[in-house]
Amino acid sequence: MLIDHQPYQFADLHSHEPTMIVNNVVGLAKLAKVFDVPTGLTTVIEERGGNLIKGIQDVFPDQQPINRTFINTWQDRRVVDVVEKTGRKKLIIAGLWTEICVAMPATQALDEGYDVFVVTDACGGVTAEAHDMAVRRMVQAGVVPITWMAVAGEWQRDWARESTTGGAGEVMAEHGGGSGVALAWELQLLATPTTDVTAR
Repeated sequence: MLIDHQPYQFADLHSHEPTMIVNNVVGLAKLAKVFDVPTGLTTVIEERGGNLIKGIQDVFPDQQPINRTFINTWQDRRVVDVVEKTGRKKLIIAGLWTEICVAMPATQALDEGYDVFVVTDACGGVTAEAHDMAVRRMVQAGVVPITWMAVAGEWQRDWARESTTGGAGEVMAEHGGGSGVALAWELQLLATPTTDVTAR
């Protein structure tokens, strides 16, 4: 579930640099597409808070976000239905703000028997303290914190898994920061023909 990555929430995001959260959540969305992970999208009162950011909507162009009024995403039956239809019991959540729209559904879904993972670097709060306290609260309840690049590693598992290596590599190269640059360099080195230094 990608929850409420909308202009209004970004306007009051002070726990992280907003461009980093945009980069990370779009990278996470693209990974979900590569690995064919069912992904639900939500907004809250989008007519006032703005549409879902373009980077996420572009990954899922045919998917209309669930626009809700509930503060706790998990209280909207449409959201729960989307999750239940997948038949999966592991739930990965990223959203704005961590202390409200992430913590509330994460802890409620956990209470209802889901294994819940929160992608902390694709979330953000109104202050660094608000984000940190929300993560601590969720961990205390049993939610597992994880970063978007750790999700990539868990989904890929093996670089010999060629069906997803190319797609995952592209996402990492585009959104992986220094790791993406290093990957591009490694690919360059792998493509460079070796020379016989003894022939000189």
